[in-house]
Amino acid sequence: MVEDARFEDGGERPLALKAMDTDDLTVISALVQDAVVPMGEISYDATHRRFALLINRFRWEDVEAAEKRRRPVERVQAVLMFEDVMSARSSGVPSGDKEMILSILTVTFAPAEDGMGTVEITLAGDGAIALDVEALDVTLKDVTRPYVAPSHKVPKHDD
Repeated sequence: MVEDARFEDGGERPLALKAMDTDDLTVISALVQDAVVPMGEISYDATHRRFALLINRFRWEDVEAAEKRRRPVERVQAVLMFEDVMSARSSGVPSGDKEMILSILTVTFAPAEDGMGTVEITLAGDGAIALDVEALDVTLKDVTRPYVAPSHKVPKHDD
C-alpha cells in the first residue's frame, strides 16, 4: 500500500515566507521552480490589487531528506500571492483553457522608480506573466500536507 507523506515524516512545518526585496524573492523563486498550476487556479483581483496562484510546488527543501530515507520526493499545494498589483498581463499563455497546466521556472523583479517595478513569472514553453507592482510584496504559503510527487522523480533541466 502506498501512503502519502506526512509533515511529521520530515519533521518540518509548512512553509510560510514573505518577500519584500529581491534577495527574499530569490529564495521564493528557488522554492517554486518546477511548480505546476492549472490555469483555473490563477486569479487577479484588481479591486484588492492581488494576484494569486494555487500551485503544486516541488519540495526542493526536502530532496536530501527523501534521498537519505529512501522515500519518494514530494509536492505540496501552496498559495503564491502578490500584493499591490496595478496590472497583470501575459505572453505565450493560451487563454480560455482552465485545465491547461503551466510550469513555473523563475520569479524575478525588475525595479523601477520609488519601489515600483515589474514581477515576471517565467513559465516553461516560453510563456510569461508580468505584474506591475507598486511595491514588492510576495507571500508563499503551503496550504496542504505534502504528497508523493506523481512522477516520483526530481525535476531536471537541460543546461
